[in-house]
Amino acid sequence: MSDPAPYEAAYAHPDGDATASRLARAAREYGYDGLVIRTREAEFDPGALRERYDVDVVPAVEVVADEPASASGAVGNFRPEYPLVLVRGGTDALNRFAVEQDRVDVLAAPLSGDGGFNHVLAKAAVEHGTRIEFDLGPALRASGGERVRALKGLRKLREIVAHYDAPYVVSARPASHLELRAVREVVALGSELGFDEGWIRRGLAEWGRIVARNRERRSAGFISPGVRVDECEEADR
Repeated sequence: MSDPAPYEAAYAHPDGDATASRLARAAREYGYDGLVIRTREAEFDPGALRERYDVDVVPAVEVVADEPASASGAVGNFRPEYPLVLVRGGTDALNRFAVEQDRVDVLAAPLSGDGGFNHVLAKAAVEHGTRIEFDLGPALRASGGERVRALKGLRKLREIVAHYDAPYVVSARPASHLELRAVREVVALGSELGFDEGWIRRGLAEWGRIVARNRERRSAGFISPGVRVDECEEADR
């Protein structure tokens, strides 16, 4: 069986310091099959970048809001337009909102603020299919007490997610091509944190699986999971 295709999810200009094109080139060089661009305002042609760099570049939106009501409105607006919708967490209210929404694909950076993640949220994530993001960025870029707290939080988060078999994704959350890390480096970092290689690789590949599922659902023939319009039958009508 071949290894799952790894994806990374990055911020492009203007939220990041590199263009989508520069990130796509680096992603291919570092062994990624796909690249999610979290920045809604980034200007790029996914098809052209895919053809140029042989990497699946996916436009996405990461909703950043102060409270659930604002996040809900943004999710409703962007869901029809994007194959991937994330909500940045970090507070108890936003973390809970994200995992209770079928419309949200990924709860991003759940430990980035003063919020937490517990068994109730894990169960909700399982029920609604919301992926929990394991943000390895602090392990790469933070230092001192901030890094120690981040590592402790990641290990605790993994205990909860693994116990309930909740869906998850893995990312280093790069904001430039210089912050992008090769797949083997991310796997090695995960090993240092106590995560096995297969677990990290599955988290990197999960981005691509969500995108493939959502592209299928956005196609004209999709009705519901397992139900499609038969094009031949449609042509005979």
